[in-house]
Formats: sequence, structure tokens, C-alpha cells
Amino acid sequence: AAAARRARGAWGRAGARALGGAGCGRGERDRWWEMAPKNSAFVFLKPHAVTDACKALVKQRLADEGIQVVGEGALGAAEIDEKRLIDQHYYAIASKATILKPEQMPVPAERFRRKFGLGWKEALDKGVVLNAMDACSYLGLDAAGLEKAWRRAKEGGQMVKFGGGFYCGLVEVPGKEPVYVFNGFFMSMRESFVRPGASIHYYVVEWEATKLSWADFRGKLLGPTDPAEAPAGSLRGAIYGRWKELGLAAKPGGGDNGVHASASPFEALAERMNWLGVSPETDEFGRALLKAGVSKKTLKTWTTDPQVTFGPVPITTSLFDMLEDTDTDLCLAQAAMINGQGFPAAHCATSFALGLGAGYLLWKLLK
Repeated sequence: AAAARRARGAWGRAGARALGGAGCGRGERDRWWEMAPKNSAFVFLKPHAVTDACKALVKQRLADEGIQVVGEGALGAAEIDEKRLIDQHYYAIASKATILKPEQMPVPAERFRRKFGLGWKEALDKGVVLNAMDACSYLGLDAAGLEKAWRRAKEGGQMVKFGGGFYCGLVEVPGKEPVYVFNGFFMSMRESFVRPGASIHYYVVEWEATKLSWADFRGKLLGPTDPAEAPAGSLRGAIYGRWKELGLAAKPGGGDNGVHASASPFEALAERMNWLGVSPETDEFGRALLKAGVSKKTLKTWTTDPQVTFGPVPITTSLFDMLEDTDTDLCLAQAAMINGQGFPAAHCATSFALGLGAGYLLWKLLK
């Protein structure tokens, strides 16, 4: 992690020189770093892991790493369902499961044909492609039933991944014509958050990036997505290894991996806006982005993880992927570059922000 930070710093300095930042004095560059807020993330225990013992475990591990809890609370199933909080949280997945119809989705037609032996337009004309919600209605299945049928499709090799959070599977149920379903796993995931009695327990946390990088916050403190692969010292690893002692009803696995934490400072802002109703103007990182020239309208669009195109040699990529695991200072610089603007207070700060973002982009592509 230390080597990665040094590499990012080197590329940031190179980028600053390339984009006109070489004329900035050291004092001006230092003031740029000081403009960035602390790292701040949104963390929550998932419904299956909301027990007093898990709450105590999370707070203790956060304290052990010098991470301060600045906000804490709970949100129940009724509010999560009514406000569609879980749908917004997993927007990239949920949009293809419950919001968009197949004809509105960016399906790669040739990849669909190669996988299933049927043309995409022909499938649409036949009416045999459905999002997960419509599939439940057509097949007469609840969320758990669709999850089982979805797993059978996966085990049978009748599934394809078109992109991050974008899957299609050929689902077969006796007595019904087989249909091609998008993100059939989401309905059971959603159900775990909105069933009667369910809730999440959340923490708003902050810490100094010099003491713990965002990459280590996720990789070492939180642990990998699959809790079975998580180190025992990580939160997910501890919950997986001690699930009975911690009062869980079943062994964690899959989406039920105990705890969630933001993947970047920007995703943390998006999650605070969604779950807590925070506005960018009242959030420290949100204000920093607005000051960097990112409009409130753009921020709102960015919370849905759009594809963004930027750079002197244009590239297109997921916004969330581009900002993942960056500390707050680099996240701000990268966001300013993606937005095509810089910090308006001074030309030097603008050059350095854009240069740092460009340098980090080059480092990440090489890595």
C-alpha cells in the first residue's frame, strides 16, 4: 500500500508538470492537499448480521484502527422499501432487475447471440426476455423461487455477464416457456432488506488517510467480498469465523457477507445522500466537489455509476471503477479531471488538480 501511494504521488507530480503545474510553488501544492477532507465512509451491518455482538465487534475493530464513528443509527425494512433505498444503493444491478425493460438495456447483441444461439432482436420480438421483477410475475415465482431457478441456470452454463452487475440467464421452469432473465439474483437480495423485521445498522466513519489508506480500509479491515476468503482479522472474516458466537442464524456466504463499506470517497458521499438524505452542500466531501467545479446535477448523475469519457486520448469507463480505493485527495483530483474542470480558486490549484488526476489515471492504467 505504501508503495502504491508513492507511485500515485510520483505520477501525480509528473502529471502536474505535464499539464502546467510545474510552476506551482511547494507551499501552493501543500495548500491543495490541505483542502481535501479526511477519508469518510458509510459502513453498515447487513440485515442477517444485525446483532448486539456484531455491533460491538464493528465498533471495536474501527477503534483499533483509529477510525472515528461520527454518526450511527438504524434503518428498518419499511423505510428501506418505501424509499427504495436498497434499489438506489445497488442501482447498477437493480436498474436491470426492476426498473428498465429489456429493450432499454445496452445489451451487446453479438455476445447475446453467441451465448444463446438466438438473435437479440429476435428474442425481443418473441417477448422471451424479461427483467427479474417481470420474470417473477410471468413464472409465478417469489424471490426465493427465482433465486433457485437462477442458480440452476448458472450451474447449467446458461448465463452470461455483459458487464459489472449486468447478467443474463436462460431460466427454465416446468410448465412455462424458457425466458432470458436479467439479474435474476437481485430479487432475493432485495427481499433480505425489506422483509418484515429486517434492518441495517449503520456507521458514518472518518480517519486520516496518512494512517490508513482507503485500499487497506477495504482490503484489510473490511475483507474480500467472499467472507470465506477473508482474513480472520478482517470484519467479514471475523463474522464468518465466529457467526454462531455472534448470534447469526446461518453461516455467512454470497451477498450475506456481514458488512458493507464504501468503495471510495465518492461512493461514500453517494451512500450518505441515499441512505441518510444528506445534500452535497451539507457534506464535507460534497462541498469539496462543488468547490472543484462539479455541479450538483452532475453529482446526482454520478451517483448511478454512469460510464464517463474523459482524457486527452478519450477513454470510457465506469465512474465508480475509476475512483475505487482512492483516498480523498486523489478522488477529488480525479473527479475534477473527469468533470473537465479544476479548482477555481487559483490557476495553480487547477493545474495541480488536473495534473494529479492525469498522473493517477496513468498509474492506474499501467498497474
